[in-house]
Amino acid sequence: MIPPLRVYNTLSRQKEVFEPLAPPHVGMYVCGPTVYSDVHLGNVRTFLSFDIIYRYLKQQGYKVRYVRNITDVGHLLGETNEGEDRISQKARLENLEPMEVVQRYTNGFHEVMQQFNILPPSIEPAATGHIVEQIGLTQRLLEQGLAYEVNGSVYFDVSKYNQEHNYGKLSGRNVEELIANTRELEGQEIKRNPADFALWKKAQPEHIMRWPSPWGPGFPGWHLECTVMSTKYLGERFDIHGGGMDLKFPHHECEIAQSVGSCGVDPAKYWVHTNMVTINGQKMSKSLGNSILPSQFITGNHPLLDQPYSPMVLRFFMLQSHYASTLDISMEALQAAKKGYLKLMNGMRVLRNLEYSEQEGIEFNEKGAQQVKGLCDNCYRSMNDDFNTAQTIGHLFNLVKKINALQTGQLSTAELGREVFDQMKQTFISFTEEVLGLREELDLRPENLLEALLEVYRQAKEQKDYERVDQIRASLRNSGIVVKDMKQGIDWAYEE
Repeated sequence: MIPPLRVYNTLSRQKEVFEPLAPPHVGMYVCGPTVYSDVHLGNVRTFLSFDIIYRYLKQQGYKVRYVRNITDVGHLLGETNEGEDRISQKARLENLEPMEVVQRYTNGFHEVMQQFNILPPSIEPAATGHIVEQIGLTQRLLEQGLAYEVNGSVYFDVSKYNQEHNYGKLSGRNVEELIANTRELEGQEIKRNPADFALWKKAQPEHIMRWPSPWGPGFPGWHLECTVMSTKYLGERFDIHGGGMDLKFPHHECEIAQSVGSCGVDPAKYWVHTNMVTINGQKMSKSLGNSILPSQFITGNHPLLDQPYSPMVLRFFMLQSHYASTLDISMEALQAAKKGYLKLMNGMRVLRNLEYSEQEGIEFNEKGAQQVKGLCDNCYRSMNDDFNTAQTIGHLFNLVKKINALQTGQLSTAELGREVFDQMKQTFISFTEEVLGLREELDLRPENLLEALLEVYRQAKEQKDYERVDQIRASLRNSGIVVKDMKQGIDWAYEE
């Protein structure tokens, strides 16, 4: 019997049976990109992890509303949500309109998501499209006595909130220690205590992105936008809230405080966090020279890379680790991932061409059939164990062995029986393509194939195999290509 789906909940710090609030509907909110810089591999890993969750829940028959926001304003520097908005900062540095910055990096983000076959969410709201709602939430928190206004800026009162609630329960932080250890930053003196975070910031005269509010021209804080957009599209309480582990504190902690303070309930039933990406055991950073963009992996254009690695090889590589574990990149691991990915794709090609057939004299093998059935069931068991893609891939590899045995004749479909054979085919294809999102990448560039065929044509001419020459000419002409025998060699042209 396959056990139910269990999810590790960061809030309770244990695996829990997944029970949606209103089955079969599932609401999932994931903190999306801040569009002021290029997408890095850590971003890809996070959104890939939730893509897997999204895909598997849908495969299991759930109706998933997946909301992933675009942070195009309000991402302030520092743990206490202070400093300059990063998009405004980027716009000023590059002498651009802020929305030019937003559009450029949003387009780049979507291109990377498509390359890695990451499905688009059901809804992708942007923070700038929800300013009115963010002002409204700030006003509610003021009315609840959990926020205060100082010189046109509004701050969340962490100490006041903590009198009745537990600020820090998600990350395990202690408020008193937070207050004691918070660095003194410029502007901190206007706050009641250093742990308070900005809901709305007064816009200085030089600040580009600003909106009118009851407290004067300003712009929202980063934490505020996710609370507004998640509750608008999923309700005050929904099923899954996720993001990278770096968002656990302060971002997600602040979201909980804002939701509890304004609505009286925790926003999400399950909190899910992905872990970081390292390279050769070190954190990726520009200062260390080991930060590699996804585009550089694909082209191979980086000193640390030995060769290009395609998006599907990288996707497969990331799926070989559980989303909550650290993913370490090495050239050896990438090369192994390339071999593993091709192994699955070859298994897929063989299986698609296999059909069930009864064979005279071959009897049904109960033990062998149960073994294959067990491998299929294990794919579900692994995914039901907190979306363990690494274990799932291992079971798919074991199925590849059976597929290869069927191809070579060492195993017969009749030995498995039609029911188990069909189950194997459906399970392997479904998990590889629909759940893991792996698709075949054919590096069969037309110019390379044409050159190879022209080389066969040259050899046929040299050997005076004119029948073969005529066959190649006719075949290419059917494809709209004319072979041209030139003095300087053999060339081709499009047929006019």
